[in-house]
Amino acid sequence: MEWEVVIGLEIHAQLATRSKIFSGASTAYGAAPNTQACAVDLGLPGVLPVLNAEVVRMAAKFGLATHSTVAPRSVFARKNYFYPDLPKGYQISQYELPIVHDGYIDIDLEGDETKRIGITRAHLEEDAGKSLHEDFHGETGIDLNRAGTPLLEIVSEPDMRSAKEAVAYMKKIHALVRYLDICDGNMQEGSFRCDANVSIRPKDQKELGTRTELKNINSFRFVERAINYEIERQIDVIEGGGEVVQETRLYDADKNETRAMRSKEEANDYRYFPDPDLLPVELDQVFIDDVAKTLPELPEAKRDRFMKAYGLSRHDASVLTGSREMADFYEATVKAAGGEGKLPANWVMGELSGRLNKEGKDIDESPVSPDLLGGLLQRISDGTISGKIAKQVFEAMWDGEGDADAIIEKKGLKQITDTGAIEKIVRGILDANPKQVEQYLGGQEKLLGFFVGQVMKATQGKANPGEVNKIIKQLLSEN
Repeated sequence: MEWEVVIGLEIHAQLATRSKIFSGASTAYGAAPNTQACAVDLGLPGVLPVLNAEVVRMAAKFGLATHSTVAPRSVFARKNYFYPDLPKGYQISQYELPIVHDGYIDIDLEGDETKRIGITRAHLEEDAGKSLHEDFHGETGIDLNRAGTPLLEIVSEPDMRSAKEAVAYMKKIHALVRYLDICDGNMQEGSFRCDANVSIRPKDQKELGTRTELKNINSFRFVERAINYEIERQIDVIEGGGEVVQETRLYDADKNETRAMRSKEEANDYRYFPDPDLLPVELDQVFIDDVAKTLPELPEAKRDRFMKAYGLSRHDASVLTGSREMADFYEATVKAAGGEGKLPANWVMGELSGRLNKEGKDIDESPVSPDLLGGLLQRISDGTISGKIAKQVFEAMWDGEGDADAIIEKKGLKQITDTGAIEKIVRGILDANPKQVEQYLGGQEKLLGFFVGQVMKATQGKANPGEVNKIIKQLLSEN
């Protein structure tokens, strides 16, 4: 039987406020356990929550950026359940009336194809604390620093049909919240994570299959692996005569498997009711218009501008606008290089990104600044050095040896452009390789690469490649 996969994601983005959603306690990451949880976060008797206005503004920014409706009236509710890291016994969240609903984003598929993924809702809530299982000799420690940190939970429609589509959607949301400056997107610290709802059904069947929820996955790679494993597991269960059970499952990255955690709760299990301590949030059009004025240039608009202004392909422009930091670095490099767009694009996506990945650095940690890289690219453009020599210069710049001009001068890397000097070297190479000359003249034109290689070897890569090719062809034609 042919199966169709149905996937929806619930993404949890911690909002980048300095204080928590209902208290003045700090949200800074990395403090000693239980030093940043105040009486309000713990729900001690006699305390009252006070809504942080900045989380409302951030949620509205997200809504506007995703073509969503920013609700003029939204309500906080109490979601009741017991968990060790939820000291109040309930979580303040939004249920029937979320602050953002009915939006969409477009994701890029292979080629230039796109797909629209619906956003059902994005609602505000408080994060829970964290259970720590390491180094406790079989026991569990509870760190409540995270309790009360503001979350925006972004719930998609079940519009994705493969793990790759789910990853593309998650990456798009990740880039967007960072562009908007509402979440730092740090997945290692848990400030951006997701739950994946996965089900299968016979192809062409409209009714949805029974879904399972994969909880708290905090990397793009693990999301893809977890979903693919769960798809195969569900197919094996059904084709083996069993039934998929609606439940919450955890993904074990070490074993690359999912395992049952608990039966999946329904909304009525949480006994939602409006929080009596918090007024409804009411937003007028003036507020929403003011938020709209603060929106930056968003990824799709920036991608389209890069294509038009710099002559880039859709793929290259999409890669360069994948993060705000990379887009800013690229544009600064273009400016430093004199305005031409393609060569900086190749170097930022190629040599620079490769070196950053190798050393595990973010682009804002690059030892080679846009000004330094732009200066290097100018020396390629004006013929001072070849692209091959430029890679040597780049390595020296990365190691802190100065700018391109200083390194070229110090190491004697200036390109040989004197055609007379190049011609003399080429004649010597041809005289030393009469057999290869005869074979070339006999029709083996691929030997041109051999002659070019010999000349570049003799000049330590300093000869202008264009002039070398031209002179070799000219001298061989004379034979």
